[in-house]
Amino acid sequence: MNEITTSYLAKKVKGNLIGDIKPVKGVFTFLNRATPGDVVIRHWIDEKGITIASEKGVSCIITQNPTKDAIKISKEVQLPLIITPKIEFANAFALKWAVNTFAQLSLRIVVTGTNGKSTTAHMIYKILSLAGYCTYTNTDAKSEFNTLIDPVVAVQIAEFENIKDEPIQAMVIEVSEVQGWLDKLMKDHACMMTSAIDPDVLVITNVGLDHIGLVNSIDETFTEIYGSLNAISHRSKQDNKLEKNNIKKRYAILNSDDPLLLKMGELIQKQDNINLLSHGTIDNSPLYQNITLKPDGIYHCNKLFMKKEELPFTSKHFLQNTMAAIDACLVLNIDKNVIKEGISSYKQLERRFTILGRDPLIIDDFAHNPDGIVATIKSAAKMCEGTLFIVFSIRGSRGTAINGLNTEALVNGLEGLNHHIMVTSSAEVVDNANTVKQTEMDIVLKTLKENRLKYVYNENLYPTLKYALKTAKKTDTILLIGAQGMDPANKLIMKIKKILDKN
Repeated sequence: MNEITTSYLAKKVKGNLIGDIKPVKGVFTFLNRATPGDVVIRHWIDEKGITIASEKGVSCIITQNPTKDAIKISKEVQLPLIITPKIEFANAFALKWAVNTFAQLSLRIVVTGTNGKSTTAHMIYKILSLAGYCTYTNTDAKSEFNTLIDPVVAVQIAEFENIKDEPIQAMVIEVSEVQGWLDKLMKDHACMMTSAIDPDVLVITNVGLDHIGLVNSIDETFTEIYGSLNAISHRSKQDNKLEKNNIKKRYAILNSDDPLLLKMGELIQKQDNINLLSHGTIDNSPLYQNITLKPDGIYHCNKLFMKKEELPFTSKHFLQNTMAAIDACLVLNIDKNVIKEGISSYKQLERRFTILGRDPLIIDDFAHNPDGIVATIKSAAKMCEGTLFIVFSIRGSRGTAINGLNTEALVNGLEGLNHHIMVTSSAEVVDNANTVKQTEMDIVLKTLKENRLKYVYNENLYPTLKYALKTAKKTDTILLIGAQGMDPANKLIMKIKKILDKN
């Protein structure tokens, strides 16, 4: 950290410096990974944490909540402590610093939205890697690193070259559209993190309800996601004021099948300082739509780009993610043949409409909010020749509101379908952060009863899956729906199958 002091850092994170003005060295990191000179970022820290940090020789600590005798001990050991009103200020600065220090010349893509972020980001990552770019992404199967509410991505960027023996040439960063801490909304999260990354391309997949409690209406979700568009628009305005010879072109790519993204695009068009593109199935989109889905395939500027039979998956949400990835890679001037190869050979992340078995067909999907649940059911129904068996895991410790809405989506998605519902709390396989509360279970079962849908409930996941496998016929389809509560399902199904095969 050249020419950075604790005083400068305090101003950047809008914090109060307790201690001396000292030069800052090292990287932004966690307490347990800190080495001499590093800056530790923690939501809270007590006197024990201060003592550990002092012994590690860190430059300073940034926190939102110093507890117990943290301030007193920091003074005694002469370790600068910066208290910020919002820890996201610190994480945004850490991310910006890491990008500028270790990947300043890289291509940068941000993907945000309610559904499809991980698949879209992962697909773009695969294409860029195939094109020869040494590429970083924070996307993984469980979406563990997309929250950006701690310095994990800043740490990964800083360590990338040491691990890969090459500098970052491109990065695809998934940004959560809504984020919170201790049940409180981290307002403007998407805006701050997008601004910190300063992307060449911003992809927004859709706007839907999720994170109920942090946001309580679709309008609030819209505002949070729109912040990412405002971020790149603001950066473009800054560039224009500087009157550089080589002004950075920034692109925003929107899904024109989403009415709220159409509205978002029309609003941002008025600012006239970013390049706006869209993709979808609408014939006369009010936004410029250069990628269009037609019955025989995906078109680019009215020319067939990929035939439908060349695509590895054809569910609605996968096709929307595919169009977004194609659009993003085209504006980055990636060779069309490389894009086509990347799409045709693409293998999905785990739990993204993943086929776990056949006879009966078993589909596993991370559907965890209303839009995702309805879309997944519709896609599975098209593949089902018999009865659609739904194994539905309740979202533990997420509140009654989202579970009520998810169950209503289940009801709506199953309308007119021959189905069999199994509900589980996955009690034996989830941790404390995902334990289903009585009120959450009650709202799910009450909603099913009110809509006169028959169901089987079992507290544990294993017997629920066993029941489904023993009951379903070869012509039926078993659809596993849920977030963390369904994560262990694949391994459990393999175990159950071995037992059933022996018998």
